[in-house]
Amino acid sequence: MSNNKRNHLSYAKPSRMDIVRSVATSTAVETGQPSARVEASLEAARKKFAHLRLA
Repeated sequence: MSNNKRNHLSYAKPSRMDIVRSVATSTAVETGQPSARVEASLEAARKKFAHLRLA
């Protein structure tokens, strides 16, 4: 083993909005829809099923 210390890079956890934007833009590129519409539909589905939790 070497005695060299390794530099650990800190990881910044993406916010929920960052993830939503990423998914919306990716889906918009694949489907040809405007990303704003895809983002709005994701938020609508989130509000509709907000009472459900994953196991």
